[in-house]
Amino acid sequence: MARFATVLRRFDWVLFGSSLALTIFGLAVLYSTSLGMNAAAGEFANFRKQLAFAGVGVIFALSIALVNYRYLSNLSKVLYVVSILLLVSVLIFGQATRGARSWFGIGGFGIQPAEFVKLFLVVFLAKFFSDYARDHRPFLPIAGSGLAFGALFCLVAVQPDFGSAFLLGIIWFSMLLVAGVKRSHLLALVLFAAVTAALAWFLVLQPYQKDRVLAFLDPGRDPLGRGYNVTQSVIAVGSGGFYGRGLGYGSQSQLHFLPERQTDFIFAATAEELGFLGVLLVCGLFGVIFFRCFVLAKNARDDFSLFLVLGIAISLAAEVLVNVGGNLRLMPVTGITLPFLSYGGSSLLAKFLTLGVLESVAVHEAR
Repeated sequence: MARFATVLRRFDWVLFGSSLALTIFGLAVLYSTSLGMNAAAGEFANFRKQLAFAGVGVIFALSIALVNYRYLSNLSKVLYVVSILLLVSVLIFGQATRGARSWFGIGGFGIQPAEFVKLFLVVFLAKFFSDYARDHRPFLPIAGSGLAFGALFCLVAVQPDFGSAFLLGIIWFSMLLVAGVKRSHLLALVLFAAVTAALAWFLVLQPYQKDRVLAFLDPGRDPLGRGYNVTQSVIAVGSGGFYGRGLGYGSQSQLHFLPERQTDFIFAATAEELGFLGVLLVCGLFGVIFFRCFVLAKNARDDFSLFLVLGIAISLAAEVLVNVGGNLRLMPVTGITLPFLSYGGSSLLAKFLTLGVLESVAVHEAR
């Protein structure tokens, strides 16, 4: 009982409350977008599923907070192997949706392994860099971590899920920066990535993936085709004004002009119905989460704790920037979800697992 009281005292309620508030925002907008004209019955089923996943996620987060996160250090290699097995298995047994094989269908629910692999990669890299970042062999941190990252990247890219693969790349490169790798080595990596990207454009990317990039560069070239999604998103964001049209009253969302309004473009739906004030509140809640991550990293007692917290913060921040940037036509739309808000059980569960790890750090690192 005394241990439980200690956990409650050290628990970061601000971090937890901000994440829960974002989830409630997401549920509200998800319910609202299910009220549209001629809405399919399945959309309310999506709301009920998301509500169930949120409940399970909260239980997961609270349970993981009770366990010392340092066990993850010993399990980092196991989690990496699990990541490989999951990604190989989904390529063999996964369900094909829109030309991608990235989901397991289990009892009417879809599980996307890549969402959990992001967290597992952060744990593995945190352990790896805590062991080798200060190694006297300068290329070891890059080569060793690069091989580990590269295997996961290739397995996700061949699904194909270039959005998640891109995010894995951001996590790896950012953690190299945190680990203190020399600038000259990072410059060489950037040049290599540029050459690889050029080759991928001509040899790897499918036409629909090229269309997304071209739509980002010039959506007006084909406003009813490849530029339609991002054009409607920008219209939805602008039509919200300062106060928003109100939940259930967004024309772009309710009349289904805005595609994927519950997943990729939930930020645009939020901006239309809740306006600038709603967006400001959502961004403020994300800001609170990142600030609490900064505080945890500042108080970290060792390299593993530092790299773990910063890796998680980088992963969340990258998802926010990529999703919101795509909604505002600042970046190509990649299919990356908005943490805690977008519909998707795998994404929501993975985010609450991540929240549980952060809470475990808060509980067990308290001075």
